[in-house]
Amino acid sequence: MKSADIDFMRLALAEAQLAADLGEVPVGAVLVHQGKVIGRGFNQPISSHDPSAHAEMVALRQASLAQSNYRLPGTTLYVTLEPCTMCAGLLIHSRVSRLVFGASEPKAGAVVSRSQVFEQAWMNHRIEVEEGVLGDECAELLSSFFRARR
Repeated sequence: MKSADIDFMRLALAEAQLAADLGEVPVGAVLVHQGKVIGRGFNQPISSHDPSAHAEMVALRQASLAQSNYRLPGTTLYVTLEPCTMCAGLLIHSRVSRLVFGASEPKAGAVVSRSQVFEQAWMNHRIEVEEGVLGDECAELLSSFFRARR
C-alpha cells in the first residue's frame, strides 16, 4: 500500500462524512491525475433526486467537466466502498486506469464481491484494482451510520 493511496483515501473518507452529514449513505470518492485531485464527490441520490448520484459518478462528472473530456485515462479513483454495477461500468467507459477502494460490499459489490464486472472478457478496458485501503475505517463509517439509523 502506497502512502499516497492512504492520503487520497483519507480525502475520500472526508467526502463520505459530508454524505453522512446530509443523511446520505456515507460513500466518498476522489479522482486523481498526476498526483492532483481533479474530481471529488459523495453519495447524494436522495438530496439531488438523482438515482445515479453515487460518489463515483459525482467525482467523475466533475473531473470530466474540468478536463473537457469524457475519457479520463491515467487517473486513479479512490472510493470508500467497492463500486456497484453502475459505477463499475462508469469506470470502464471513462477509461479510469486504477481503482482503489476501502471496504468491500458483499451484497452489491461489482468488482470483487459479486459480479466482477472488470473481469468480463468482452470488456474493452482493463482497470488495475487495489482493495482494502483504510478498509476498516471505511467500513466503520458505514456501520456507524446504519447503526444510528436503526
